[in-house]
Amino acid sequence: MGGKCPSRKVKKRRFSHKTARRDKFLGDSEKKPLPRDEDLPGMGQYYCLHCDRYFANSTVRDEHFKTKRHKKRLKLMSGPAPHTQLDAELAAGMGMPDNGPTLMSS
Repeated sequence: MGGKCPSRKVKKRRFSHKTARRDKFLGDSEKKPLPRDEDLPGMGQYYCLHCDRYFANSTVRDEHFKTKRHKKRLKLMSGPAPHTQLDAELAAGMGMPDNGPTLMSS
């Protein structure tokens, strides 16, 4: 009945994968400093692009990245792109006509 847990390696792999992704994501926001704005919380330095929110400091922002609301927005934004005006025109039949493949005439 003794021995190692068979799923131990999987959990370790998942942890390192998430850590690498988190470090990569958090590293991008810290490389480019945002312009300072006294009217925004934290002088406008701690911003979540997906939720369009500013935070007072980096610890609050990092806690926000772990929340359910942020993860839902992240999933929503990484989904299919919103419709464009061209899509609307094609759906209404106002776009360029599709006459099928051209036939070779000789």
